[in-house]
Parts: sequence; structure tokens; C-alpha cells
Amino acid sequence: MTITYAWRGDVDNSALNELHAEGFDQPVGQMDWRARLQRHSLGWVCAWEDGRLVGFVNVAWDGGVHAFVLDTVVAQRCRSNGVGSALIRAAADGCRAAGCEWLHVDFEEHLRTFYFHACGFRETAAGLIAL
Repeated sequence: MTITYAWRGDVDNSALNELHAEGFDQPVGQMDWRARLQRHSLGWVCAWEDGRLVGFVNVAWDGGVHAFVLDTVVAQRCRSNGVGSALIRAAADGCRAAGCEWLHVDFEEHLRTFYFHACGFRETAAGLIAL
């Protein structure tokens, strides 16, 4: 499997909506990803295999030194092959190049091993308010 990764890669709304539906086990949405990313994101990484979108991660930021991982998703058939951790590495590289000093992530408990062991995040104290 040859996968290519692109920081701020070209986003096809339809392909990303389909990948999100598969990855998050939900119906295919009609999100205008291009508009959302341009408005709110420092960058994003697209993973492509033979012209097909197989992975994606969004990076929001505070306009300063803090960036935030959102929406990490990998096609089912590409999981457990290093695609997700490569997405995060490419995102970290893009953030570093933009002058960020910190990359944050929130995740569900079942993703703890992925983010801490495969991606190199470390545990910190944090807080959350459900709105």
C-alpha cells in the first residue's frame, strides 16, 4: 500500500463526507469541509492511496502557539497500518513549521494507546465542560 500525505491538501467535500461516515459509523453528511477548514483551521492532512482519500486529520488553532487535533479518521481497510500515526506526524510537522509550540488532542478512552503510544502524545491535566 503506497500512501501519500499532503499538509493542506486539496479537499473534496464528497470524499471527506464519505470517509467520515465510514470512520465514525454515521450517515454520509453534506458538510462543506472546504469552507470550514478555510475559516477555522491552521491546516489539515489528507492521506491518499491511488487517488482515493483514505485518511484525514484537521488542525484548529488559537492563532498563536497552540494547535488542536480534530476529526482524525482512517478508512477501515487502512487501519493498523500506520496511516493514522503518519497523519499525526504530518500534522505536527505542519504545526511546527507554522510556529506552534503545542499540539493538543482530546480523545475517547479506546484511542488512548493510539495517541499516547503510536503518536507520542503525553498525558496532561485538562478540563472539560459539556455544553
